[in-house]
Amino acid sequence: MSSSKWNNHAVPGGAPLSAGLLKGALTRRTMLQGAGIGASALMLAACSTSGSKRPVAAVDKSESQKSLRFDSRDTYRNTTGEDFPLIGAFGDLSGISVTYTNAVSDDNLYYSKVKDQLRLGQDIGADAAVLSDWMTARWIRLGYVQQFDHANIPNLESIRPRFKDSDGDPGRRGSLPWRSGFTGIAWNKAAIPEGLASVSDLWDPSLRGKVGVMSAMRDTLGLIMLDQGVDIEGPEWGDAEFSAAVEVLRTQIEGGQLLGIKGNKYKEDLKSGATIAAIARAGDIMQINQEAGDQWEFAIPAAGGVLWSDNVVIPIGSTHKANAEALINYYYDPANAVQVAAATNFISPVDIRQLEIDVLDPEVAANRMVFPTPVTFESAKVFRTLDQGEEQRYTAQYQTILLGAG
Repeated sequence: MSSSKWNNHAVPGGAPLSAGLLKGALTRRTMLQGAGIGASALMLAACSTSGSKRPVAAVDKSESQKSLRFDSRDTYRNTTGEDFPLIGAFGDLSGISVTYTNAVSDDNLYYSKVKDQLRLGQDIGADAAVLSDWMTARWIRLGYVQQFDHANIPNLESIRPRFKDSDGDPGRRGSLPWRSGFTGIAWNKAAIPEGLASVSDLWDPSLRGKVGVMSAMRDTLGLIMLDQGVDIEGPEWGDAEFSAAVEVLRTQIEGGQLLGIKGNKYKEDLKSGATIAAIARAGDIMQINQEAGDQWEFAIPAAGGVLWSDNVVIPIGSTHKANAEALINYYYDPANAVQVAAATNFISPVDIRQLEIDVLDPEVAANRMVFPTPVTFESAKVFRTLDQGEEQRYTAQYQTILLGAG
């Protein structure tokens, strides 16, 4: 697709989103991997072990043990070559051997495997782990992470202002931003040549039975709440606003407007033609355009999109904390960060300068979904961190929607 076709008017302040960026761009995993994660996993997500004795951080052995294990998602490594070139280059420079895993395919599943060890302050085998915002907040709340020594990460000064703080971790002592992206709306260009401008457009009767929705609660309900005029980033909203968004989604399901709620599989419905419009992530649409032809368009809705982030934490039992901090600092170098962003099609937390962007293909550099301008950032909101009670109530309430969607 030519860049002029990427709905430039729908991405404030920037060039249009380009589909033909880089081979191998993939998407981050959603909170649920399709319909396979049911009530038990969702309720696990809502439960906590607060009230138990908080664990104590492990002794760091980084000086004598030059190794670390980094548990992340497969899509977040540098994919410009084989054997993770940046990781290899870091090892050559630092003498630290890095084992990269894609163990965090799903936040709930990963947490279910390690929560008992975390509670006891034991080593889970990973010296760093990449988690969604909401899961990061839970680990911090329960005391399951070590605090970063910012002096070991001088490249923190390169972090974008948008990511320097978090309502779930004020001061960024227990977490650091790793990758981000936008959630908005997408459609098949041939089927909907006039395009879409808002979430409400998805409820048009002409699209009945042809609309897909992601199962990730904060993405889908966050967009609906924005469409209803709610500032999802602010503290003013609560049960009433969340319930109103739930009822909108329930109405569309019961009325047959939606084909279903299928987690990350919503992409396959777009590719097969089972749906022609969806609530979607920008990176997903770039991926399917590369895989199945230049057929789909993405836009941040007029009322705003959702800006999601994953963060890196150091588990409480890690014995290689300083090694992990050294790797993070290396990836925060703008010259490295620009390569990772271009290779993965995700937003880097680093405030990449034009000097670094200029080394990229102009079409890649112009993609405001990967290299956003400040105005593009202003068009999206972060779903605020829920307190423990809200997380329990809202997760249970949303589960009724997933069960109803079949």
